[in-house]
Amino acid sequence: MAARRHHLPHLTLISEVPMHKALTIAGSDSGGGAGIQADLKTFAALQVYGTCVITAVTAQNTLGVQGTCDLPAEFVGRQLDAVLSDIGTDAAKTGMLANAGIVEVVAARVRQYGLKKLVIDPVMVAKSGDPLLAPEACRALKEKLLPLALVVTPNLDEAGVLTGRRVTNEEGMLAAAREIYDLGVPYVLVKGGHLAAAATDILFDGREVRRFTAPRQESRHTHGTGCTLSAAIAALLARGLPVPEAIAGAKEYIQKAISQGQTIGKGYGPVHHMASYYSWGD
Repeated sequence: MAARRHHLPHLTLISEVPMHKALTIAGSDSGGGAGIQADLKTFAALQVYGTCVITAVTAQNTLGVQGTCDLPAEFVGRQLDAVLSDIGTDAAKTGMLANAGIVEVVAARVRQYGLKKLVIDPVMVAKSGDPLLAPEACRALKEKLLPLALVVTPNLDEAGVLTGRRVTNEEGMLAAAREIYDLGVPYVLVKGGHLAAAATDILFDGREVRRFTAPRQESRHTHGTGCTLSAAIAALLARGLPVPEAIAGAKEYIQKAISQGQTIGKGYGPVHHMASYYSWGD
């Protein structure tokens, strides 16, 4: 008896729709809440096809980072060539870049392939306090990669490292944003998630200052928030949104993800990247 054939015409319709693409260049989080894993979940949630280039592998869970292993810079370059020469991308983001050699390779490939929509999340220190960027890499980041970015998204600590000043309030955030803008970044988003009051982020584009304010959510489940926000911005840029609208949409997305954060592990649990689609237990 011949096997019954099933026809799925809707698949043909889906395949005819152009798929937006986003690339993450970051470290792997074995706990799944941050880094490459968080970025790919975010891309999928925002209906963008995600590709990845891994810069480092971490032994990590909700309690902290137990160890890191940087990939050779040359092999990071091979991954970039593999993805960009074939699949390409509509936008890209960087996370943990680990060392100066990797920063330099990434900057070279950004120039080579003409990536215009680049979001840089200057990952320097994990939430647990563990360092994720070698000191000499900070200079390479400022001099070689930041001038190639469209958007950079430092938190208060990272803004302090990039500017050499302590950033503790909105006045300091704006001053830091202006200084980072002068490094050649068209849009600087200084994140205020560590402020004592409401979580206000400040965006500066050289002319206008925009504030994105959201109610503070009291939750331990905030692992991966920085990675997730920058990935969401990249995904929405890939879909064609202008920078301010992409940031506003990303803020809405991360707020929902935090509100539905789950108790995973014994420390800082991850945000819920798929919160808009389902709730665990339903």
